[in-house]
Amino acid sequence: MSLKKASFLILLVLIIDQISKFYIKTNFVLGEEVKVFEWFRILFVENEGMAWGAKIPGTYGKLILTLFRLVAICGIGYWLWDSVQKNGSKILIVSVALIFAGAFGNIIDSVFYGLIFNDSHNQLASFLPEAGGYGTLFHGKVVDMLHFPLWSGYLPEWIPFWGGQYFTFFEPVFNIADSAITIGVFLLIIFNKKAFPKEEKK
Repeated sequence: MSLKKASFLILLVLIIDQISKFYIKTNFVLGEEVKVFEWFRILFVENEGMAWGAKIPGTYGKLILTLFRLVAICGIGYWLWDSVQKNGSKILIVSVALIFAGAFGNIIDSVFYGLIFNDSHNQLASFLPEAGGYGTLFHGKVVDMLHFPLWSGYLPEWIPFWGGQYFTFFEPVFNIADSAITIGVFLLIIFNKKAFPKEEKK
């Protein structure tokens, strides 16, 4: 697979990701939810930190996380370029391209959204507001909106630790960029032998 085709895939994911985030950010109030199906909701939340809403504590926690993401994306970008140069398998290049696109999509939020949007608390956010954004460079929040509560209910009492508690599967809210990363990782795991073929011994 050529670098040109990989770049097209990355661009496609980024366009879909950012269009969806711009739409949600400017048309939904934080916490607003639309039920598409019983098992699928559009729910606007913002992630200030890592996956599952985790955060790095301290004044510079957010900055450290964003800078780490920037370093990581450089490493993933090199991995993609190196895989193409070495004529890596198509499944490997597609997977790394998806991971790169997803990571890059969330980096855009973290780096720029604090500057280009005002906050979404009890109001619709505006793009490039006159009064300025809700944060500074590198301090943006990642926009999430895809929610799949496939099942909700009380767990049986016999289950250790969580028995009798109310539980929702699948609870996390995510975005297109997260989906691209997840698909890329799963492809590498499922098609590991095709992605990393071993050289035949002479």
